[in-house]
Amino acid sequence: MLELRNVTKVVGAATHISDVSLTFRHGSLNVLLGPTLSGKTSLMRLMAGLDVPTSGSIFFDGQDVTGRPVQKRNVAMVYQQFINYPAMTVYDNIASPLRVAGIDRGTIDSEVSKAAALLKLTPYLDRTPLSLSGGQQQRTALARAIVKNASLVLLDEPLANLDYKLREELREELPRIFAEAGTIFVYATTEPHEALLLGGNTATLSQGRVTQFGPTIDVFRSPVDLVTAKTFADPPLNTIVLAKKGNSFLLEGGVKLPVPESLAGIADGPYTIGFQPHHLSFERRNAAAVPVQTKVSITEITGSESFVHLNFADARWVMLAHGIHKLEPDEQVEVFIDTRHIMVFDDVGRAMTAPKLAA
Repeated sequence: MLELRNVTKVVGAATHISDVSLTFRHGSLNVLLGPTLSGKTSLMRLMAGLDVPTSGSIFFDGQDVTGRPVQKRNVAMVYQQFINYPAMTVYDNIASPLRVAGIDRGTIDSEVSKAAALLKLTPYLDRTPLSLSGGQQQRTALARAIVKNASLVLLDEPLANLDYKLREELREELPRIFAEAGTIFVYATTEPHEALLLGGNTATLSQGRVTQFGPTIDVFRSPVDLVTAKTFADPPLNTIVLAKKGNSFLLEGGVKLPVPESLAGIADGPYTIGFQPHHLSFERRNAAAVPVQTKVSITEITGSESFVHLNFADARWVMLAHGIHKLEPDEQVEVFIDTRHIMVFDDVGRAMTAPKLAA
């Protein structure tokens, strides 16, 4: 079990990590989700022993390893870049940490064969990395990390430099690979949908702080605050500041959104509501959908889907619509908000509630 206890890292006048406490258990997959410069890599360097925290402690299986360097920890890391030895075969790349550890040839053959089979590299063991595709090169780096039999494997945006097809292929395979390896995996990403695909647990990061940690789907569906909700939204979370009066939230133009029954007792006043782009639509999908008149800003057509950017009062929203929709800038369109899924936040961004229905 890896435990970070009130860990802070300060570099000069900048705080890179601020009072982070996390627990990762053996056999678990844990995602660090946040935008660039949110602290993901800094946190991984502390876990690995490449850096030492300014304050706080790091424990592994009950032992304090705070000041223990990476060379004395059983850690493996995989980065964005394909870090392989170009003059060595795939077999030798995978075997390299075992040879450094002085493992006998028979055991090396066995472990390399198992890792290669797990990552579908068996036909390529005699090739050099430069003769492989980008996905196969990254699989080689992953196999080397797995064969090391490390207690902790850190993956810092390992698919970021791959093309779309290869990313999707490896994203589908990684949960199986992680499940079969049985170690502690920590996977950093900037992409919410990648976290959802991988599953496991997710820690959302913002400006060096962990805003929430728990089962990935729970963090996505029930963010504890507005920062977490925005971190776990791509396209961006739709929000608007409005007033509650009685049983309704009042929008411009006389539009009223019903206050969720669970919040019937909250005080009248200003709140922020948030909802995902796929909870806006051109058609009324259910009785809870409320129509709103909006103006088109721009439409992005991806093929099977369209991202329609909308203006409503002072808010800027994005709607994810299935199919191709050719809309002109400044065109007036009626859209429907699925009020079953709205999230409500108070004036300091704390969640008042979260949707309980499946997304």
